[in-house]
Order: sequence, then C-alpha cells, then structure tokens
Amino acid sequence: MRVLVVEDARSLADVLVEGLSDQGMAVDVAYDGLEAAAKLGLNTYDVVLLDRDLPGIHGDTLCQMITEHDDRVMVLMLTAAGSPVDRVTGLTLGADDYLAKPFHFPELILRIRALARRQPTARPRRLRAAGVELDPLRRTATRDGRHLDLSVKEFALLEALLRATPAFLSAEDLLEQVWDEHANPLTNTVTVTIGRLRRKLGDPPVITTTPGVGYRITTHDLRGDPSPAPRPARENPR
Repeated sequence: MRVLVVEDARSLADVLVEGLSDQGMAVDVAYDGLEAAAKLGLNTYDVVLLDRDLPGIHGDTLCQMITEHDDRVMVLMLTAAGSPVDRVTGLTLGADDYLAKPFHFPELILRIRALARRQPTARPRRLRAAGVELDPLRRTATRDGRHLDLSVKEFALLEALLRATPAFLSAEDLLEQVWDEHANPLTNTVTVTIGRLRRKLGDPPVITTTPGVGYRITTHDLRGDPSPAPRPARENPR
C-alpha cells in the first residue's frame, strides 16, 4: 500500500512516515500543498493523509482537486479542526474519512487500511494464490496452512505480488509499491528480499522470475497446468 502524508508540521509528518513505514506501507511525504499536488501528479497512491491548514495550496482546495480527478485516491483528513462542523465541512469537500488531532495511532492504521479496501479497484481483504493466503488487516500469512513468519517488507512484497496476480511486477514496480520515492532504483534490495521470501515460502517455489520482465506468483497447481496469460500489472500513473 502506498500512502502520501501531507502535513506541514515536520515533526509530526516524520513521526507519521516512520510509524506507517513500520507497518509495511510505502510512504511519501509533502510538507505543503504545492509539493503534495506535484507528487499526486507523478505517483499513484492508495490513501492520502491530508492536513487542512497547509501553506501553498490549502488542504480544502487540495481535497477538492483530488475528488474531481477520475482516478482519485482515498482521502483521510487528519487535522486539529475537530469540531462537528469541521468534520461535516471536510466530508462535504470530498474527504472519505476525518480524524481529529490528537489521535490514537492504532486507530489511524485501521482507518487507512479500511479506506484502501473501499477503493473501487480494491481486492477482497484476504488474498489467495498457489496455497498462499494473506490477510492484510490481521497481518497474517500462511502457505498450505503453515504460518509464515515474515518481516514487514517481506509481508508487503508478498501482498503486492498477490494483489497483482497473475501479472508480473518489475523490480521498479515493487520498489514503488513496497518502499518509497527515495528507494535507489539501482539497489538489489528487491532481489535480496525476494530471496528471503522464497526461502520462507518453501518448496515447491511459487514466485516466478522472468529476466527483463519481473516477478509474479505462479498460479498453476504446481503439476504442470500453465498460469493464465499475464495481464498488465497496473495502469499508467496520472
């Protein structure tokens, strides 16, 4: 899941980025409305955490801009303006959820994941393929009923591959979805994490690598039935 944090209080923004990253989310940050608008034009996000009182472009205006876009992301307004009138105003502007500061961090995590599931293109909560089952909400993963003890990044990488099944995801796709905008495109992080994940998944292997194309979950029954023809992994970003 990729999240954009839009918050001009840098100390809070940095805490949010660290906390959400620890939950396996790929997190970018913008400290004003202009920077946020630029990143929304370049990248595809699942959820935007949006402060209202922003410099550059006000959060209310930015929310309306997002709402008017055909391929819009889900917006969670995270703001100190927490009166009932403020909440109604924010939701009227098109926000999908509204959480007042100060907030309880575990509640924020649950709200973000709930919003991601409400996206028009969102998949079912539980993801299954090739004997692997993953529940993003409960943060559990199994293969053929065997619990998988995965790191945060291994879990996020497996989730990305399952959501894309049967399509391939390139290393660049995985860097964008599992890490963030600062990930070095020349790094071998994806290869190393895929290797660890394969070992934990065990045999027979379920992650296929095609040089020059990328990685995908093998969706045949491991007895020779071919996988369906690959489809594009995603649409072009806005």
